[in-house]
Amino acid sequence: MIQITLPDGSQREFPGPVTVAEVAASIGAGLAKAALAGKVRAAGEPADAAKVVDTSFQMTANSALSIITGKDADGLEVIRHSTAHLLAYAVKELFPEAQVTIGPVIEHGFFYDFSYKRPFTPEDLAAIEKKMTALAALDEPVTRRVLPRDEAVAYFKSLGEHYKAEIIESIPADQDVSLYREGKFEDLCRGPHVPSTGKLKHFKLMKLAGAYWRGDHKNEMLQRIYGTAWATKDELQQHLTMLEEAEKRDHRKLGRELDLFHIDEHSPGTVFWHPKGWTLWQGVEQYMRKVYQDNGYLEVKGPQIIDKGLWEKTGHWDKYRENMFITESEKRDYALKPMNCPGHILIYKHGVKSYRDLPLRFGVFGACHRNEPSGGLHGIMRVRAFTQDDGHIFCTEDQIQEEVKAFTTLLQKVYADFGFHNIIYKIATRPDQRIGTEESWDRAEAALAEGLRASGCEFEYLPGEGAFYGPKIEYTLKDALGRPWQCGTIQIDPNMPERLDAEYVGEDGARHRPIMLHRAIVGSLERFIGILIEGSGGALPAWLAPVQVAVLNITDAQAEYARSVAKTLQNQGLRVNLDLRNEKITYKIREHSMQKLPYLVVIGDKEMAAGAVAVRARGGQDLGAMPLDAFVQKILGDIANKSAS
Repeated sequence: MIQITLPDGSQREFPGPVTVAEVAASIGAGLAKAALAGKVRAAGEPADAAKVVDTSFQMTANSALSIITGKDADGLEVIRHSTAHLLAYAVKELFPEAQVTIGPVIEHGFFYDFSYKRPFTPEDLAAIEKKMTALAALDEPVTRRVLPRDEAVAYFKSLGEHYKAEIIESIPADQDVSLYREGKFEDLCRGPHVPSTGKLKHFKLMKLAGAYWRGDHKNEMLQRIYGTAWATKDELQQHLTMLEEAEKRDHRKLGRELDLFHIDEHSPGTVFWHPKGWTLWQGVEQYMRKVYQDNGYLEVKGPQIIDKGLWEKTGHWDKYRENMFITESEKRDYALKPMNCPGHILIYKHGVKSYRDLPLRFGVFGACHRNEPSGGLHGIMRVRAFTQDDGHIFCTEDQIQEEVKAFTTLLQKVYADFGFHNIIYKIATRPDQRIGTEESWDRAEAALAEGLRASGCEFEYLPGEGAFYGPKIEYTLKDALGRPWQCGTIQIDPNMPERLDAEYVGEDGARHRPIMLHRAIVGSLERFIGILIEGSGGALPAWLAPVQVAVLNITDAQAEYARSVAKTLQNQGLRVNLDLRNEKITYKIREHSMQKLPYLVVIGDKEMAAGAVAVRARGGQDLGAMPLDAFVQKILGDIANKSAS
């Protein structure tokens, strides 16, 4: 007898080996129909040993089993993985000469890369999606078989699928490989997959792009087809609606429309900030500078170009050189700094430090340069030249927990001021390849966890995703569309102080190594401003808006009074646009409204006679006439409270 334990603790017995599908059927017809896969572990194994398998997977010994449906995260991944194969199936049906390469799951969907003699067109994309729908309707079973590596290579070569053969040839010769078939199409894959194509109903092909084979620009340019897939029609529609809204909020589009910045071919991957955009930048930077000043950080600044020798000591020259911009002077090699931390250690080392000096907190608005591939550049979100609100805390091991708590509380306040209240906390723990003792990792991970608990945060672990020298916390915020953005981090690093010989004199009079905490709140200012623009749809709160109020006269008769109103507002430190053009007031209101300004002040004869202003808030809200002093207090209150208006 084989005993299967279900998630609720109940057990079912079977006379012999049993498949996931058979267990689901024994529970009920509804579950059998909904089952996409199973999550299995042998009896007695830890929970993290469970693996996701096909419904055809056979259990030959006592096991714990969860039936996976479209309601589960694992089920959604299986749907997307299987839909990528359905895409390749459809392409091969319509374009038999196309060669298939790879088709992984990505966030919200999947992609598949193809080699074909001509570029695919939008019309091709529509035809492929239609064919996918027809193939799914056939409800063909998806079956798995296993071949020795060399036999699989020969099989795909016989089909003319040379890319697949090359992938398999990179697998060790003594290993078997699994293949999945649906109808006439068979593909290399570890799986698992849905039991039949009829489970794939809610998908959409999104776009075409180029991608080099194996990510190497020296190889052939392939054609990448992106798609999305969901468990239900409603989920698909919600995602498509979100994408439509995101397109309206695209920071590149709004950057042009609001005249904030542009990216120029003469300097790819860098940003040309226009006056209004630079005003926004300064709003973020000056706010963060005040955060530094109020929380014990000492602002520092180092050089942009640093000798190769330092990067060799830190290990960056060996492991990061291809992403560094290199220059030479007088037969000496230098690099534009890709990060700020080595320079901060050099500042720390200038002069003897005592335990009484710790914790020592350095902060910088440090410009960094990284030679990102051109294909990965994206507006101001992914650039080659960026500025970080970078900070490094030098402390003792005993001080880590308190520093993490203080930093987390500070980060929460900053994010709230920028309008972000939904934060996800994750601790990335020790990877397989690491330095340091198990005891030091235990203490470091515990300090991060206790620091979060002390700040009242619920968190999850990311096993194995820490750096080789220390664990870290990732702080992810969510914007108005529910999209996650990982911006903040605090990371424990005993390695770099060791490599660069940083020390402090302890209470015992002996020399000790400090712990270095790498920390950032907004991260790259460019990227964070892009998030602010998209999250707000360009309708930035009054405290950040490049122009906070426009003053508009109806006729020339009010021009002088309009000037005095604008002057009064400017004297209060407000950013004002005075519009005295000889245009209809409706035209001027519409034009400034499209610039998403927080407030418009309209002045006619009635307002001038009363020493008042007629106020319109963003979104067309008519606040009516009010004394100028009352309006000044209102907008200054918005700014002081950092309200979202």
